[in-house]
Amino acid sequence: MPTLQADGSNPDVGLLYDVNGLARDAPGWVDTAVSWVGEYGILLGLLALCATAWLRSRRRPDAPAAVAAVLWAPLAAGVAEVLNIPVRALVARPRPFVDHTGLDVLVSGKNDFSFASDHATMTMAVAVALLLVERRLGLLALLFALLEGFCRMYMGVHYPSDVLGGYALGTAVVLLLAPLATAVLVPLCRSVSRSAARPLVAAAPGRRERPAAAPYDSGSGRPGSGMAA
Repeated sequence: MPTLQADGSNPDVGLLYDVNGLARDAPGWVDTAVSWVGEYGILLGLLALCATAWLRSRRRPDAPAAVAAVLWAPLAAGVAEVLNIPVRALVARPRPFVDHTGLDVLVSGKNDFSFASDHATMTMAVAVALLLVERRLGLLALLFALLEGFCRMYMGVHYPSDVLGGYALGTAVVLLLAPLATAVLVPLCRSVSRSAARPLVAAAPGRRERPAAAPYDSGSGRPGSGMAA
């Protein structure tokens, strides 16, 4: 792939320099925080959202089907990651700091190819899958995914187009494979609901109110009908 120019004529490179330039002027603790959030924090946050969606789905009337939909979120992220392996090998795009100077790279060890961003792929896959289950959690997950893209550019490890490519891949996997996932996961969750592992896919019903105690018969010293003999 031809080396991209850093003279501002390429908006992909220009936007990368603009976002990454924020790191140069920021305090060190901000760079450290953004690096941790972009590398681990957002993924942990999405995991927490998936757990929340799972707990809520277990209480729905259609609990097995709802839990199956939630389960598709992390599975879709994993499938998208696997599919990204040949994509990266085919495009073979070097990391931005390989072809361009002046970038403030905040993490080390990024020696693989750049397109598409793994983190962007995973986060968007989870976000889109959760949007199909519960809008509020899905919108929050979408904000996390967008923040992830910003962090990857801020850290100097991805071009904007790497992030957009990851978003596209994650979205495509969720939507295109959803019918197949539904056909497999829903029957599986329904089978689990009929087994000893039912609490994994359906919450226990709330305790019913205890029946009122029989009136006490003072004459016999035993519970009675409460009616005069």
